[in-house]
Amino acid sequence: MKQLDTFQKYLVEEFYDDYREGLLSRRTFIRRVAFITGSMAATVAAMAAAGCQPIELPAANEAMPTATPAAAQAAPAPTTEPQSPLSVAADDPDVQASEITFPSGADEIMGYLAQPAAAGVYPAILVCHENRGLTPHIQDVARRFAKAGYVALAIDLLSREGGTASRDRDEVPGLLTDAGPERHVGDFSAGFDYLQTLETVDGERIGMTGYCFGGGITWRAATALPGLKAAVPFYGPAPELDQVPNIQAAVFGVYAEQDERINAGIEPLEQALADAGITYQITIYPGVNHAFHNDTSERYVEEQATQAWEDTLAWFAEYV
Repeated sequence: MKQLDTFQKYLVEEFYDDYREGLLSRRTFIRRVAFITGSMAATVAAMAAAGCQPIELPAANEAMPTATPAAAQAAPAPTTEPQSPLSVAADDPDVQASEITFPSGADEIMGYLAQPAAAGVYPAILVCHENRGLTPHIQDVARRFAKAGYVALAIDLLSREGGTASRDRDEVPGLLTDAGPERHVGDFSAGFDYLQTLETVDGERIGMTGYCFGGGITWRAATALPGLKAAVPFYGPAPELDQVPNIQAAVFGVYAEQDERINAGIEPLEQALADAGITYQITIYPGVNHAFHNDTSERYVEEQATQAWEDTLAWFAEYV
């Protein structure tokens, strides 16, 4: 039975929290964990290890769930209607946005590129999606950056699997963890190179941000991409502490007061950042939980999400 890696364990625990709070049904919770672990036997073990005692566990020899095309799923999709006053419509005249592809090694990677409509050369931001994949919400976030004067590239980390939209929603987190963080960081390295080819981008001024799962990938990209000027990870798993001295970006970490699972790693991470002499700031936003920035999420809190966005822009303005 395979040992769960950092991101797999992180997502199993996240989905268990969602289940306990009534944000996921038992069936959806089990399906998502099964796609991550790869077998029902491993699912039983992983759920027990996460403390999932109050629910009926599946039989260890039960068949794995079958992935279905996203378009054929009977369960209603999560809302894609933005609640945030910061939302930028796809037809906003101040923004130009389109789906693009760029090379990453021998593969063609899909992404969503948003930039100011006015002619000019702008700093750029790489955007890493959550465990849901490249969703309309993340496209909206890219447009928000464009509205604020950045070229923003949101990458679909499931490009090799046909793209987020083509996959079973419950299967997406497992596909992302199966691919591994090294592949994802490599795609962002390729995205960094792609941005530098654009006439609208100042190649010396590129930052990165990501949310939840994407926050963890942002931390890891910061350890691997020396060209990043700044990074803003939102409540994702911390990088390996021995890799922290490799960070050259100025890092602003966004965390939620009620997100005890993630916050348990803040103290050793801060110590590693301080010991390495890295420019950083950690802000814990009061009265909110994990994923409070996502305005298509049940945990969205407008006041703190807006504050975190303004703080993010201020950080990028200073360091990118």
